Amino acid sequence: MKIILATNNKNKLCEVREILSPAGIEVITQSEAGADIEVEEKGKTFAENAYLKSKAVFDLTGLPVIADDSGLEVDALDGAPGIFSARYAPEGQRKKRLLEELKDVPDEKRGANFTCCICYIDSFGKDHYFTGKVFGKIGYENCGTNGFGYDPIFMYGEKSFAELSADEKNAVSHRAEALRQLKAFFKN
Repeated sequence: MKIILATNNKNKLCEVREILSPAGIEVITQSEAGADIEVEEKGKTFAENAYLKSKAVFDLTGLPVIADDSGLEVDALDGAPGIFSARYAPEGQRKKRLLEELKDVPDEKRGANFTCCICYIDSFGKDHYFTGKVFGKIGYENCGTNGFGYDPIFMYGEKSFAELSADEKNAVSHRAEALRQLKAFFKN
């Protein structure tokens, strides 16, 4: 089976391929499919943003597409940055801003979760949704060199997501959970 991933994010592409390839699913990029576009994320939920991206690529190609929208939700910030995670601050400043906002927040109130919603549009144009979450807390400094985005400050147990290997992260991450649901859907 071949499916388009509606993203230009190479890190997401790598994660999705690592998880879906063993199931016999070939993942190609939207640009490989001739849909070299940038879709504005103007939805109010992760699901709406995932749908906007997958629908735009489906409309251009007519082929099955998956897109995800994901983000970090911090308890002490009433769920922020949430759907604005990628736009929370200029590139390279997001983690710094978040750590600054939480500088006086005690350990027991630093709870957070990563959420990922995948929208799959099948060859008939029908949309299907799969959501994964992983719970942890926000650390006090950047730790680790793996992963991307907020991974160096998202603590899962005693390690940050950026300290986990790709296999360790793919066993527990929000995106991996949503992709496991998608794989189960394909099997049925």
